[in-house]
Amino acid sequence: MLFKLSLSNIRKSMKDYAVYFFTLILGVALFYIFNAIDSQTAMLSISSDTREIVKLLCDVLSAVSVFVAFVLGFLVIYASRFLMKRRNKEFALYLLLGMGKRKVSLILFFETLLIGLISLVVGLLCGVGLSQLTSLFVANMFDADMEQYRFVFSGEACSKTILYFAIIYVVVILFNTFVINKCRLIDLLQGSRKSERIKLKNPIVCMIVFAVSAVLLGAAYYRVAYCFYDIDTSYEFLMYIALGCVGTFLFFWSLSGLLFWVIHTVKSVYYKGLNSFVYRQMSSRINTNVLSMTIICLMLFVTICVLTVGIDVRNSMNRNLKELAPADLNIQKAMPGTIVTDANGYSAEEINEAGYSIWDVYLQNGYGLESDLKEYADVKMYETEELTFYDTISGYIDEIEANITFLQGYYPETIMKISDYNKVAEIYGKDTYQLDENQYIIIADYENIIKIRNIGLSRNETINVYGKELSPKYKECKNGFVVMAGNHINTGIIVVPDEIVDESTCTQEFLVANYKADTKEAIEEIETKIDSIAEGKFKILSVNTKTDIKEASVGLGAIFAFIGLYIGLVFLISGAAILALKELSESADNVERYKVLKKLGADESQINSSILKQTFLFFVFPLFLAIVHSVFGIKFSNMLFDFIGTGAVISSILTTGAILLLIYGGYFVITYISCKNMIKE
Repeated sequence: MLFKLSLSNIRKSMKDYAVYFFTLILGVALFYIFNAIDSQTAMLSISSDTREIVKLLCDVLSAVSVFVAFVLGFLVIYASRFLMKRRNKEFALYLLLGMGKRKVSLILFFETLLIGLISLVVGLLCGVGLSQLTSLFVANMFDADMEQYRFVFSGEACSKTILYFAIIYVVVILFNTFVINKCRLIDLLQGSRKSERIKLKNPIVCMIVFAVSAVLLGAAYYRVAYCFYDIDTSYEFLMYIALGCVGTFLFFWSLSGLLFWVIHTVKSVYYKGLNSFVYRQMSSRINTNVLSMTIICLMLFVTICVLTVGIDVRNSMNRNLKELAPADLNIQKAMPGTIVTDANGYSAEEINEAGYSIWDVYLQNGYGLESDLKEYADVKMYETEELTFYDTISGYIDEIEANITFLQGYYPETIMKISDYNKVAEIYGKDTYQLDENQYIIIADYENIIKIRNIGLSRNETINVYGKELSPKYKECKNGFVVMAGNHINTGIIVVPDEIVDESTCTQEFLVANYKADTKEAIEEIETKIDSIAEGKFKILSVNTKTDIKEASVGLGAIFAFIGLYIGLVFLISGAAILALKELSESADNVERYKVLKKLGADESQINSSILKQTFLFFVFPLFLAIVHSVFGIKFSNMLFDFIGTGAVISSILTTGAILLLIYGGYFVITYISCKNMIKE
């Protein structure tokens, strides 16, 4: 009997539970999709190194899933609380008819169990279907072959999803039982009659609090986004985050009073249609939901930042691969006499071997490196204690150090002959240069250091290299690099005329090359031979290939992208769902008020307009402040990841905007339609 009653209640309330069901299904589907990546990629043809990266990605996502489970658990409990409030009269009727609280709890137990099972099954079906699409995304990200791919069901992801959501629903059932046992009949009967008293806050106090919130937010924005390098400790950084949180809370606290006061002073707006009712209701709603709107705003802020930055990092790394790894192979070999000495812990054999050329090292190990290379440049790099970074900016050291505290400039500069650099530039497809006997060029691609160096170059800063005074040929650094990498890491190479270089200061021999082979298998065979010889000589020999750079960059980009999507989507769904449930709950409380408005002559179009305005304002206030927060949050993130070169942030913002429009906008539309139907009925 009780089970049939529970089933009947679910069927009858399905429309009221639309947002709840939709949220649960999305949560289950997302949880399964991100935990099934390991199974999806198992069918892809990828290298062993890439497989390790995927394993690391899955381990990270598994750890993040614990956090996600807590967020979804909070959301489910929060939603249950609001949905129970909607059914106060129903529970009161059960008690009046003689049903005990234990049986009412049992009805709720069956309902929660059925809702959980339905959501879990539908969510898993959606997750299993959508997870097949993630294989295409992963295959594209890792440049994988999908010939061996087939439909995959991840038993591990399914088990983990069922386990986490079972725990969540056990907590929900216990929570519901506790609430029913503690409630009183009089409270249930009068629950719908109780409404928050609209306390109009003093507008002067609200203006003062608003000004304080603006100051706190402004200070947090400025210090985090514009004085990032001056923040010395993590505690100081956390302090500014706390300032931002407090400023957000005070903003919403003052908003309710300011909103009503500003609108009330504009009589033509306040007395138009049902605006007086709308803005009084909104003031009351914001006033009673200050903490909730603060949390939702911060969740939306995190969503926008992690989605934008995650997508931007991934796109930037993919873009960097084409720009920063234009050749197939880099080999660096340390030279004896400078770094490679017995004082630095090198053995006599290593010091002796460092004296050979790269070609000879490989020949001694039975491999003629040149036989597999189509084109190459064998060049040298030099260092001298007489030329450090500070020597190149000697005229304005104090000016730089006053603004950038992290700068350490007493390391020797890397020096190259102009002829050697041009050999590398030709293979990389970069510009080549010519120098007079008293000129130099700085080649760099790390933006923050370029800005510093350009100050000296624009002031015609001279340097002394091997006893020769040189002037800059150009007023700014020229873009370029020698060592291939996945990021912009070249802080500067001093390119000088060949004839002034002292060969005894050579610190590295450097080989840039392209393979004759053009198939994946042939390239893997060549790189296996090169790596196997270099493995035993890692102290003097370093090998860097386009394949290695691609796998490392794509792996890091994938981790950022997936974690950003995972956390961002969960936070976005949670924030939107909480707003939707609150709005539905408020609309249920406002049914009697709308009845009165109808009796007073308000037509259906005016009532629908009133509902639309309230729903829109309720959704837009936390989103607006979250967007303002995100402007500075994204700026901070770009400084944090400036070595990656995250410049194309606009496309990432547009992608994030599309996701927000789809999910957040979708919740807004569903909420408006549900509220309108609720009032209409």
